[in-house]
This record gives sequence, structure tokens and C-alpha cells, in this order.
Amino acid sequence: MKDELLIKFLLKEANAHENTKVQQWIDADPAHKTYFTQFEKIWLASKTLSPNGKADEEQAWIRFKARVAASQSGENIDSLTQKNTVKSLKVNYSWLKIAASFVLIAGIWFIYNFFGEQNYTNLSAGNQVITETLPDGSAITMNKNSVISYATDFKEERSVQLKQGDVFFDVAHDKSHPFVIEIDQVSVTVVGTSFNIRHVKDETEVIVETGIVKVASGNDVIELRKGEKVSIKPSSPQLIKETNKDQLYNYYRSNYFVANNIPLIKLTTALNEAYDTQIVINEPSTANEPINTTLKRADSFDSNLATICKTMDLKITRNGAQILLSKNK
Repeated sequence: MKDELLIKFLLKEANAHENTKVQQWIDADPAHKTYFTQFEKIWLASKTLSPNGKADEEQAWIRFKARVAASQSGENIDSLTQKNTVKSLKVNYSWLKIAASFVLIAGIWFIYNFFGEQNYTNLSAGNQVITETLPDGSAITMNKNSVISYATDFKEERSVQLKQGDVFFDVAHDKSHPFVIEIDQVSVTVVGTSFNIRHVKDETEVIVETGIVKVASGNDVIELRKGEKVSIKPSSPQLIKETNKDQLYNYYRSNYFVANNIPLIKLTTALNEAYDTQIVINEPSTANEPINTTLKRADSFDSNLATICKTMDLKITRNGAQILLSKNK
């Protein structure tokens, strides 16, 4: 896959055929996805160097193509730019610096990935909730079945990759070494704060408890503060900030299932995770009906299920491992 086409894709200048081609290439191989993710980071990093905040992407793209062509032919960059430009463009020297930075960053990334060593330590919670302290002093709590990896030289490179699950981060303050969590196409950057990240089935949710958290996905970047959250889904990748009114996400740390007027399906999903059960609600109206209750995780599953059924006037039908909930009629 040519880098030029990837740049067009990132700038949203590719046509429908080119978009499909790039997406198919990304989906075809995990290595392609990794390359694209790193490539996207480099491009976004180069854009953030713009002093005006808003870049002239068309001119940047023309200069980038000229630079690539010049490196291959040895021809002067400005002469190539004139050949590829229909009308004369006034040179934006800020963007020349950005383009140069882009090439520099790309070169550093290439050398690091192909000639350097990337050492990461894997950490899996298994079938229980665990609490660990990372080498920089940051504390993490991982829900069951959660998996992360972190840079071995963590004090110099505070980099974490969240593979799946729920993880609460209480990050040690270090302004000179930002703390970065990568989750597929999403990156979360902090200096010192506390927040929860949930990544299940390609959907990601970030909820901030203290401090400021920067979340980036594609070309979108937002900042979240205490009590705010963002949810990212493949079907809706745009970053939209929301106020968090739900405390259920915290059940694996607090050991309480706090349901404050949330859909029943959300509570049963948490119970399924905590107790390894298969509660099923086939009726959409019942699944989305709000529930208000607080359950102790230390109590048995059957006891908590009975409380839910009494609160919501539900009956239980067992079908093998499945537990079907429906309204009493």
C-alpha cells in the first residue's frame, strides 16, 4: 500500500474506491493495521506542530507528494511542486516545517521499529480482579479477563497497550513523560490523573474521575475532565463528550453494582461479566427498562438475580446455561 494513498485516506480526499481499497488492506492483516495506526500517529503529530491550529491540508499534501518524488528522483522539490500544481500557490513556511518534521518523525519511527527493540511486558488479569503498580508508581486495577502490555523501560516511555477488558488507571504525575494508552485506533494521553477505560468488542469507553484526559481517534481530539466520558464505536467513531451519570462501570473496584436509573440490560451485562453467567433478555422493551437498585458483589448470583426479578416483576426461565428473563404476565 502506497503511503500517498494512506495520506489521502487520512485527509478524507480519497474517492469511494480508494477508501474501500485502504480499508480492505487494513482489515486483511494485523500487521497492516499496526502500520496504519503508527502512520496515522505520525501524520497527526505533524499536524499538531501547526502554530495556527488549522492546517492548509491541500498545500501540505502537495508538498508531501513533492518531497516523496524528490527523494526518488533527486529533482528539486520546488520544481516538482510547480509541475504538480495547476495554479500558483503561496508557500506556507510553517507547513514546510511541518512537512520536514513529518519526514523526520517517520524516519525515527522506521529506524526504531526495524532496527531497535520494542520490549513490552504482558499482564493478564485471568479470572480475577487484580491490582498492580507499574514501574513509574502508577496504580492499575484490572477487571477479570482484561489484558494489557506496557513498555519494559516504563520510566522513560510510559506506554501501555490495552488489548481488552476494563482497567482503572491512577497515573503518577510526571509532566516530562506523558502516559499514553493505545486501544486499536484510539489513544489516551495524560500526565497525572485517574480514569477508567473499557474496551470490549471493538467498543471503547473512557470515564474520567480526576484530572484531564486527552482522547484521540482519527483526526478527532477531545479533552475530558472529572465526571465526563466518551464512547467510541466502529459505527460512530466521532468523539462526543458526555456527562457520566452511571457508576456501574466501577463495580469491579467498589464491589457494588450501583444502578441509578440505567437500562436493565446494562446491569445484567455487568452481572454476566462478574459471575460468568448468561442472562438473556429477548424483549427489547424489558431490556431497556430503567432500574434503580444497589447489589453487593459479595452476595450470591442467585440472591442478586432474585432482587432484580422482584424489583422489575420478572420471571426466570432456564434453558441450559442460559437464564431467560421476561415480564410476568
